[in-house]
Amino acid sequence: MKPEKILYVDDEAIALKYFERLVGPLAPVLTANSVDEGRAVLSVHGADIAVLVCDQRMPGERGNELLRHARTHYPHIVRMLTTAYSEIGEAIDAINTGEIYRYIAKPWELESLRSDLKNALELSALRSERDELVRDKMLAQQARLVSGRLSSLLVIGAGADPAAYERALFRFAQAALWVGAQEPAVDWHRWDHADLQQAEARRGAGVALQVRSWLERFGARQDDAHALAQLAAVLGAEVRDGVLHLARTEPCTALLTAPAGGPASAHDCAWLAWQLWTQGRFGLHSAGEGWMVAPAKDEPLPKDWLADAMERLGSLA
Repeated sequence: MKPEKILYVDDEAIALKYFERLVGPLAPVLTANSVDEGRAVLSVHGADIAVLVCDQRMPGERGNELLRHARTHYPHIVRMLTTAYSEIGEAIDAINTGEIYRYIAKPWELESLRSDLKNALELSALRSERDELVRDKMLAQQARLVSGRLSSLLVIGAGADPAAYERALFRFAQAALWVGAQEPAVDWHRWDHADLQQAEARRGAGVALQVRSWLERFGARQDDAHALAQLAAVLGAEVRDGVLHLARTEPCTALLTAPAGGPASAHDCAWLAWQLWTQGRFGLHSAGEGWMVAPAKDEPLPKDWLADAMERLGSLA
């Protein structure tokens, strides 16, 4: 729901009542009589507040302190300062430092006040629409990032074991879907498209090197017990009754969910390398409140499993 309320902060009770009566027809009004009370109102109703109007001269902290607080913690709120003509210099300073959108001079002129607040509400609505578009874009890009990583892992797998890489990647994707892989964190203020693609490409090259190193470390494949023992040693897990019991599933999803741009650690690559080493012969299954790794049925891979996995993992992001 879009924010639509106006918060007015002033230590004068008459000013609070007058403001609420004048502005109430434009939007719901919340009031507070101090900077501390204003912070308390923001902590409860911050997501619903579109515009914050604050008097400058109040006992204790001044209004611009609350506006600065709102700028840091509630950047979506359009901030305005109301002040007497004699304090215009402070208002101008607040504008220049980015604390407020504009100031409203006291004493108020009714039509000017309503016009300024109407403009502020319209600006808030535009910001909300912009933020929604940005969020949609971010979610779409995060979905593409997960899909791109899975594609990259398929290529890495083909280079490591041309005979069985697809089954291994199927088991890898299946495990990530079952445990509910979360979206990778992306600092969109830091990354533009080209830089992120470059970072992810370098990350993929690092994964390929780590996978090769793990395959060499695992050595020659023997029986199922030996394979499970190798994985247990890497993940710090326990093998009981011919299956490996996992308390944590992060190792199964880290290659898809790690923050964007950073390198993949050797530990992050162990699960994929092990699936390639065992040629996808083991699957992840739920076991009560935990998970277990056990031999999987040797069945044909579902048609279009990769496209399905990309779509479903993208929807999780």
